Amino acid sequence: MTVLVRTDLPTANLFHRGKVRDTYDLGDRLLMVATDRISAFDVVLPNGIPDKGHVLTQLSAFWFDLTANVAPNHFLRLIDSSEAKDVPFTIPPELVGRSMLIRKAKRLDVECVARGYLAGSGWVEYRATGKVCGIRLPSGLQESDELPEPIFTPSTKAETGHDINISFDQVVEIVGEKAASLIRDRTLAVYAFARDYARRRGIIIADTKLEFGWLPAEGGSASGGSDELIVIDELLTPDSSRFWPADGYQPGRSQPSFDKQPVRDWLESIGWNKQPPPPGLTPEVVKSTAERYREAFRRLMGREIMGPR
Repeated sequence: MTVLVRTDLPTANLFHRGKVRDTYDLGDRLLMVATDRISAFDVVLPNGIPDKGHVLTQLSAFWFDLTANVAPNHFLRLIDSSEAKDVPFTIPPELVGRSMLIRKAKRLDVECVARGYLAGSGWVEYRATGKVCGIRLPSGLQESDELPEPIFTPSTKAETGHDINISFDQVVEIVGEKAASLIRDRTLAVYAFARDYARRRGIIIADTKLEFGWLPAEGGSASGGSDELIVIDELLTPDSSRFWPADGYQPGRSQPSFDKQPVRDWLESIGWNKQPPPPGLTPEVVKSTAERYREAFRRLMGREIMGPR
């Protein structure tokens, strides 16, 4: 089974190499490739997770297409073959099914999080203060409880280290009142749409994280003004969302999830100090994690992923 942890395209300029994705500059567009890299505690691990990049890209492409009328986004198309007339070179076979063409946009330095359930850092903050990102919640809530209504709980966008939860007023200070209101409303709208869709397919989306960027107006530059705020990066994947199986949902405890929790649990169990260099994952942890990503895809899409097997 093919595992891809790094890409190098000599025919394209590398635009950015992130924890998971390698993005290449094609002039007025970008080619974004999801590798099989995986990170934990803000450190990229040496192992790749089979099929992870295919799951992330194909799920994102699906959601971008499905929610385009809810919130505009940067998605142009999924790269599903090596021959692509709108790409100035032949796509290597290993990148098929894990790559997409996207519009260029200038990213906002805010992580936009919608929470429909009380979990993760939100649960920690609620226990300490009764609030999440400055929003007071009803007293007596349990871990994993569904909230009376979804809430917008933004955070900083950190290149290194941990993101920090911030209030809506702090978002206004960063991006301005008009943009802050727009990304809040679009984040909650996308979440509500996806939550209802996923629930019919046996998955609870407890929370999800979106990113936004300025798409330049025709003939302009990405700086605001008449530019458009669109959803960028990935959308509603196991890396950016908390997916729970609906048939096992039980408030009052943490929930099993379709994500990289086996990796975090194993790293905690061996006493790793969460500093580089990270240890290599065992075959059992890799296999368990890969299957969680695939199962999320199967439940949401009703089929297997497209890609080398």
